[in-house]
Amino acid sequence: MTDAATDTYDAIVLGAGAAGLMCAATAGQRGARVLLIDHADEPGKKILISGGGRCNFTNVGTVPERFLSANPHFARSALARYTPGDFLELIVRHGIAWHEKTLGQLFCDGSAKQIVAMLLDECARGGVEIALGNPVSAVDHADGLYRVRHGSRASAAPALVIATGGPSIPKIGATGFAYDLARQFGLKVVEPRPALVPLTLGGDEVLFRELSGVATEVVVRTGKTAFREAALFTHRGLSGPAILQISSYWRHGQPVTIDFLPDRPSGWLREAKREAPRMGLRRQLGALLPDRLAETLAEKLGLGGELGALTDGKLQAAEQALAAWPFHPNGTEGFAKAEVTVGGISTQRLSSQTMEARDVPGLYAIGEAVDVTGWLGGYNFQWAWASGRAAGEAIAGLVAG
Repeated sequence: MTDAATDTYDAIVLGAGAAGLMCAATAGQRGARVLLIDHADEPGKKILISGGGRCNFTNVGTVPERFLSANPHFARSALARYTPGDFLELIVRHGIAWHEKTLGQLFCDGSAKQIVAMLLDECARGGVEIALGNPVSAVDHADGLYRVRHGSRASAAPALVIATGGPSIPKIGATGFAYDLARQFGLKVVEPRPALVPLTLGGDEVLFRELSGVATEVVVRTGKTAFREAALFTHRGLSGPAILQISSYWRHGQPVTIDFLPDRPSGWLREAKREAPRMGLRRQLGALLPDRLAETLAEKLGLGGELGALTDGKLQAAEQALAAWPFHPNGTEGFAKAEVTVGGISTQRLSSQTMEARDVPGLYAIGEAVDVTGWLGGYNFQWAWASGRAAGEAIAGLVAG
């Protein structure tokens, strides 16, 4: 039983980010009494900084294959039941102007603040109570109720939703709290690591840092995974969309290879030799790549002089090197620069339909806190909307039932 000082609800949602806001609004609008708690002083901080402040709120190319998880099928159900089109309907209903960028990415024309305002309005329509600036000091479970001490308050509910995200971007208050709470209730945690994060270079490859600020479109690979987008050289190593994408798949000790000229057919250098035998490799590359990059690659290939003076074998070797230039990252820029987290609360004991823990009735985990991580480009927000919706509907169903 709760004491007189404890407020009671149908559900308590921990975390006022994308997933938590969606879950709370969904459950509230379907009749559940919901308390949404966050230690931050404002909701949706990650939403506000996303997409350069314009929020890349979903991706029209969302399919389960573009998500990483120890169980690659887990996200399928929720993503199928709440699609990018469903979220877009919500956007349009709230009068938010939007546009599509490359690769199916959808952004606000105006500001990410519009997305947060929309979600808060949806919560208000559902009568959701929001407690901000309230760090959680204790959570326990007894007599079918989850009791949460937050700030100077104590609250209880038969349903508790973990929506506090992962440890990426700690400067906005991100922590590993979700994992601690999951372990408290016997759920396993898949080792979390930074994802969508720049890679760092050391050793002989520090020479490439001299190219800081140079960007070019490439195909980057690690293992069997490849992405074609821009790569950017930085003062610490490699970044840009292609590198952020591959970082989610990269593991320490693995090489990353870059095809600097993905549109060049096999034999292109030998053909260039026949067409312009007096042209040097440096000039040939300079016509295809940023000048500083062309100079560095030509220097590292060590092929001076005119193309006509080089054997076809040397030119073929140069082609192959430019098509699969190996880099050996010595690490990443860590959670401080990671957009999301790979790993998290294991899906092994979660329902893919409801996000509820099978062995812990009333406990739900959604969003980035869970071991589901999307590609760069709005996929992680779509997972937040879909998983939040699934949990919110399940909670409301229990209340109505």
